[in-house]
Amino acid sequence: MHNRLRLALTTGEPAGIGPDLVLQLASQTHWAEDVIALADIEMLRARARLLNLSVRLRPYTLDQAQEPCKQGELFVLPIPCATPVIPGSLDSRNAAYVLELLKRATLGCQTGEFAAMVTAPLHKGIINEAGVPFTGHTEFLAELTDTPLPVMLLASGNLRVALATTHLPLNKVSETITAPLLRKVLKILDQDLRTKFGIKQPRILVCGLNPHAGEGGYLGMEEIEVLIPTIRQLQQQGLHLTGPLPADTLFTPRNLQQADAVLAMYHDQGLPVLKYAGFGKAVNITLGLPIIRTSVDHGTAIDLAGTGKAETGSLKAAIQLAIGLGRAQH
Repeated sequence: MHNRLRLALTTGEPAGIGPDLVLQLASQTHWAEDVIALADIEMLRARARLLNLSVRLRPYTLDQAQEPCKQGELFVLPIPCATPVIPGSLDSRNAAYVLELLKRATLGCQTGEFAAMVTAPLHKGIINEAGVPFTGHTEFLAELTDTPLPVMLLASGNLRVALATTHLPLNKVSETITAPLLRKVLKILDQDLRTKFGIKQPRILVCGLNPHAGEGGYLGMEEIEVLIPTIRQLQQQGLHLTGPLPADTLFTPRNLQQADAVLAMYHDQGLPVLKYAGFGKAVNITLGLPIIRTSVDHGTAIDLAGTGKAETGSLKAAIQLAIGLGRAQH
């Protein structure tokens, strides 16, 4: 009997690079914990042949005495695709399969079968084309776990950037950033930095919404009316917050040295900086969930599927972080 953790690894859109990345990593390394790929096993076999990779696919069982995988081996929890997969060719008939991977991994995390889940990229468009309204992993997992407010955090090295709003049109951002929302997001960010990352007193820098953080109201009133009062209220409750700060000068080494995380007001305010600093090695973490979930910082790269040219750095980092977070919880 041993105490290895199990992690669920969803392979994402089968016509994209998710299966490639999982197989490439299995051929390159082995993990100290049990990483279980959720996938159509025949699809994986066909992709391994296409990529000329020799990977032994081992059926996953609940048996704790199961020998760990070596380099060149991969545990697989088989879930069948609805129709054969052609790399680089999206097929809406497999949308339900992609969602089933997420449902099974989430259930396993909720029951304690898995310590965490790691998600390879999926294709939002093809899922919607199949008739399923789908905004993204974050929102779908929140619904599965009855989480009222998930918070997206991306991390690269010591840089962590969370978002007050996620996949939202820019013209909706200002009206969405209310004092109640901001309070909830900042409390979730503070709490998960403490409980999941082990930071005793998280230091959080808060971006302003407008250029120059509104410049005293001349460039917008959101800072004066919403951000400043909310930040002050939470500071009085013990949160270590600084801001609102102009986003164009917040992301400097001097400021970041004094922070454990940054809260950006919208998707393209914070993520271009983080991805410039660490694209291909950054990790997406969903905060606020009752489970641990990490993911890659990139999309399905349909044009690279089956070519062997996909870079494994982000998925490798996502698995490593999930292992670290999972160990901290056990």
